[in-house]
Amino acid sequence: MPTTTTPRPVDPRPGRPPVPRPNRTGALVGLLTAAVTLGVAHLAAALTDPVGDPVLAVGATAIDLAPQPVKAFAIRTFGTADKIVLLGGVLAVLVLVAVVLGIAAIRRTGAGLTGLVGLGAVLVAAVLARPAATVADAVPALVGVAAGAGALLALLRDARPGPAVASGRPHLLNRRQFLTTAAAATLTAVAATTGGQAVGGRRAAGTRSRSAVRIPPPATPAPPLPPDVAVEGGPAFVTANRDFYRVDTALTVPQIDVDTWRLRLAGAVERPRTWSFADLLARDLVERDITLNCVSNEVGGPYVGTARWTGVPLAPLLREAGLRPGQDQLLSRSVDGMTIGTPLTAILDGRDAMLVVAMNSEPLPVEHGFPVRMLVPGLYGYVGACKWLTELRVTTFDEVDPYWVRRGWAADAPVKTASRIDTPKPFARRPAGPLMIAGVAWAQRRGISAVEVQVDDGRWQPARLGAGPSADLWRQWTYRWDARPGSHTVRVRAVDGIGAMQTEARATPFPDGATGWHSVTVTVT
Repeated sequence: MPTTTTPRPVDPRPGRPPVPRPNRTGALVGLLTAAVTLGVAHLAAALTDPVGDPVLAVGATAIDLAPQPVKAFAIRTFGTADKIVLLGGVLAVLVLVAVVLGIAAIRRTGAGLTGLVGLGAVLVAAVLARPAATVADAVPALVGVAAGAGALLALLRDARPGPAVASGRPHLLNRRQFLTTAAAATLTAVAATTGGQAVGGRRAAGTRSRSAVRIPPPATPAPPLPPDVAVEGGPAFVTANRDFYRVDTALTVPQIDVDTWRLRLAGAVERPRTWSFADLLARDLVERDITLNCVSNEVGGPYVGTARWTGVPLAPLLREAGLRPGQDQLLSRSVDGMTIGTPLTAILDGRDAMLVVAMNSEPLPVEHGFPVRMLVPGLYGYVGACKWLTELRVTTFDEVDPYWVRRGWAADAPVKTASRIDTPKPFARRPAGPLMIAGVAWAQRRGISAVEVQVDDGRWQPARLGAGPSADLWRQWTYRWDARPGSHTVRVRAVDGIGAMQTEARATPFPDGATGWHSVTVTVT
């Protein structure tokens, strides 16, 4: 008798092989496991010490290990959003790892647990690699991994595939139970993450402390500033705190309680000292208008600003402690472990080096170093402006390389003469006729004696300078141009207070500051 066979069901999507359901389920299992792990770790870190947050620790480690060209690209491309982009990249990598972990776990439970333990080891190592970390800071990562292991086992229990159905693909033994477990894992991850954010907000000691701080009037107030040069689109003489640039390696702003904060002076001194915030406020405060800029600033870049700073003169503190002979570096340390090295000569030569407690007549903003930061006029920030200050150590450059010097930046970086066109903006379109060109120029410690403007390849013309009450301040400048139709290139250059012309030679910020003339292209209609 002829035999009959049951025809094999035909895939309704010819030419497209079905996606194995275990891979899709495994990817979901991995993502939920990672979400629970990181969410619980985040909450545990918020309850104990934010230093233990593993995602932030991995991000900070990535910053430390990134090659200099990568860091420069990130700052140049993303500006102050570079940290958000970095954290997004870290999370993207963690998502990929989680997917691989889940797919492995759906096949073999042991493989998934081994992968999770490996991920935990990476998180713990990143946390302990932070300069200010202690062994206790690894606890949040370990708690997170334990919670993640529990979530993984629960998800795998309900994610095992049953026998193949007619299409040849396996299906879940208990779809409803798996969805219930997945929903519980999702709720756990969301609740832990949200709880961590809420606890972190309540534990924002810096924000609370700052609101209660009252800065005494300075014993030596700054003289009145000249009025701004009134040009539409031109820069203000003083930069508002909310607009002042911020460039640092801190992925989250350190929160410091002034009641428990202490500043320690140690190293090669005869009399080590420790000050509280109240001790510093009890000393005679000085108030100075100073321009500060970042070494990462490209030609014409935004990482420069002027503020009215109030603080304690630094040189007398060092002399009171008794400097031992042969020392040439003051190593400052932030609460997050960042170190900055400042030449002692730059602090002791009479300039207004200070421990800053106020910025533009209000307590130092948290993101700018509350409660105390250092400021040494004439040096780029990475050499003389440590934020969230907690320790000063007198030493030598031969003995200790600070954070940025270990990464190839110059040990001594005096500010170079620079100038910038603020208006018109690059590629602006303006009507023909009188047009005001305006900007700023700076050369801290030397001052600015002249600014010149060139249109296309014409002769250099002198710009009109605003008032310059101090060599540590930038100067506003303006130039009236009779603009004619066409595309034009406008350039600017400055002469410092000792008569040296700003160099035309282009150089990148690395290793000691950018050089070159700033230019913009304008279309006149």
